[in-house]
Amino acid sequence: MSRLDVSCERNMPRRSGKLDRPSAPASTPSTGRIARLLVGQAYGFIRVRNGRAIFFHRADLRDATTFNTLQIGDLVAFELVDDQLSGARAIRVAPARPPR
Repeated sequence: MSRLDVSCERNMPRRSGKLDRPSAPASTPSTGRIARLLVGQAYGFIRVRNGRAIFFHRADLRDATTFNTLQIGDLVAFELVDDQLSGARAIRVAPARPPR
């Protein structure tokens, strides 16, 4: 080991060995209607009441929901994750039951 390697080692902070678990993103339960579907790219957009378009990907669908069964205009329930870096995204998307 060279003197340079040893001196750098002394100045490095020690790590505890524990990895911090990433925090789960805060999400808000929401509903909206499918506004746009891009089947070939496997993503789409949900329009909410205030007119905002929310992105979702096929991987964001709930287990029992398939991307190919969704149609424009369908009412869906989802959890809205609003990230300052990448913007709004819908996760756990599933068809919603209309209110009675």
